[in-house]
Amino acid sequence: MSKVAIVILNWNGQKLLEKFLPAVIQNTTYGDAEIIVADNASTDNSLAFLKDHYPLLRTIALDQNYGFAGGYNKALKQVNAEYYLLLNSDVAPGPRWLEPLMKIMEQNQKIGACMPKIKAYNSPKSFEYAGACGGFIDILGYPFCRGRILDHIETDDQQYNNELPIFWASGAALLIHSHIYLSAGGLDEDFFAHMEEIDLCWRIKNMGYQIMVVPSSEVFHVGGATLSQQNSHKTFLNFRNNLLMMIKNLSSKYFLAIILLRLFLDGIAALHFLLKKETHHFTAVFKAHLAFYSLLPLFIQKRKKLKPFHRRINHPEVYPQSVIWAFYIQKIKLFSQLKHFWL
Repeated sequence: MSKVAIVILNWNGQKLLEKFLPAVIQNTTYGDAEIIVADNASTDNSLAFLKDHYPLLRTIALDQNYGFAGGYNKALKQVNAEYYLLLNSDVAPGPRWLEPLMKIMEQNQKIGACMPKIKAYNSPKSFEYAGACGGFIDILGYPFCRGRILDHIETDDQQYNNELPIFWASGAALLIHSHIYLSAGGLDEDFFAHMEEIDLCWRIKNMGYQIMVVPSSEVFHVGGATLSQQNSHKTFLNFRNNLLMMIKNLSSKYFLAIILLRLFLDGIAALHFLLKKETHHFTAVFKAHLAFYSLLPLFIQKRKKLKPFHRRINHPEVYPQSVIWAFYIQKIKLFSQLKHFWL
């Protein structure tokens, strides 16, 4: 059994492995860490490349593409380690990136998971969209980050260098106790991809554990290597999965009011896409709602299986107002300008 298994999920990512795997190997200096590539039934030459260039590196070959959630769940069943570190294939870790993450986990058993500071690979002075310096969520379920509100990304001027509890850690680089991952049920495979890590972190927090960001650890993430922000399928997954996550995890208080308001706001977002003549995104939102209604009975059953105290939104890391209102009406673009609800 290794102390920590760094598991990189790959799907048709030979070029990404060629580019980023050397940095992972070179900068992973932690003594008892194993690097594993789990392959989601790639149709390119990923496995042949790994066999030829990294014959000593362990690979797990899955029989089909199970998506981000299913791929990790199935791969991690074959991994024996005290900690799992889920790492995207388009991430280049900085020097000695793993030590600060492991240190905070080892020092406090109430910390269930943590993440490093995530910066943009192609613009290394800026935070990266998918996680930045820690994930949060507002009262209506909209995720945002310390360093990124909606589509506004901040420059890293060392303004967020303190460790602190967050609501969710990015799946691009997520360190988690293996027993907590398994106890929480792992990633929800019905999400396929996108927001499944937020759903997992919500469940972990409801189990009484903290999620932390450790800015002394830095990684550099390309982002959008599998699906770009402009891809309509990404729009579909984000809108559908956000609603499903709310159905599953919201507390009973204000449940119906929040869901109805979210459906209304999604309609406004779809109209906004239409007015901008982005019909592919408009159609994606429409299809996301159809898919949401088709999956609603299943997610209501999932909700019922969770104990009542495992459906909460009263965590201190939840912004008690609307980040949409703050961004568009109050013109708040910086995380530091929000009410300091996280302190």
